[in-house]
Amino acid sequence: MTTQNAQTTTPTPAAQGSHFWVLTLELPGRAAMTQSSTYTPPVGATRYDAYQAIRQHVTAGHPEMERATTMFFALEPNQL
Repeated sequence: MTTQNAQTTTPTPAAQGSHFWVLTLELPGRAAMTQSSTYTPPVGATRYDAYQAIRQHVTAGHPEMERATTMFFALEPNQL
């Protein structure tokens, strides 16, 4: 008899960033997108610094959204 242990693919908290973010960008009348992930800001970073870094990260993967309007941005500590 062989027994297998269930394994999870959920990253451990240590493998995640210290903050959870959600960003929605829109090109009015053309396109909209929402992405989310985790992020660990550098020491001394401000909320504005984090927003700029996250927006740049998102638009690097979607250059067509570079001039999009930010419809929603949330950045919260990644713990319950």
